[in-house]
Amino acid sequence: MNLSKSLQTIVNPLSKENPVVVQVLGICSALAVTAKLEPAVVMTISVTAVLALANVIISFMRKSIPTSIRIIVQLVVVAALVVVVDQVLKAFAYDVSKQLSVFIGLIITNCIIMGRLEAFALSNPPYASFLDGIGNGLGYGIILIIVAFFRELLGSGTLWGYQVVPQWCYDHGYMNNGMMILPPMALITVACIIWVHRSKNKDLQE
Repeated sequence: MNLSKSLQTIVNPLSKENPVVVQVLGICSALAVTAKLEPAVVMTISVTAVLALANVIISFMRKSIPTSIRIIVQLVVVAALVVVVDQVLKAFAYDVSKQLSVFIGLIITNCIIMGRLEAFALSNPPYASFLDGIGNGLGYGIILIIVAFFRELLGSGTLWGYQVVPQWCYDHGYMNNGMMILPPMALITVACIIWVHRSKNKDLQE
């Protein structure tokens, strides 16, 4: 795999083939874990790690997996990796693990992961599959982080838990927009990102 193709495999999912804004996958977690920036970043790292490693494992096994049970094998691999990630978070980032709650477990059913295993890992070598996992994980994560940035900033006046809106703004009548931390605003924010993205990429417009 040459350098140019390797770079494309990582870069394309960040914009032109973004799994969230182009393929409209992984929306559920974008709604659930983006009220604060910290859990969104942790979810990004978790999904990227699971996706990259699952891609590599399935790629190594691709020639020995019977077609009739490939989905079951993929689910077992992803589930095992998610359990490892969940235990690591509980050991080293317990507070964030509590915030993410069941959504770490739901990585198992993330359609981005299953989609990449089916569409890429089953037909490509491990190195290319690893890069594909990294690229799609980061592409997913960029959207989560953008959404979380605006929701936390406008909804709570903080970023990563630190106050960034100065107190004098509140003293002069500024108020946090409580609607921003509600799930519907995550969907609206994602919709705005999709609108901006497609307006700049005319070839994606139907």
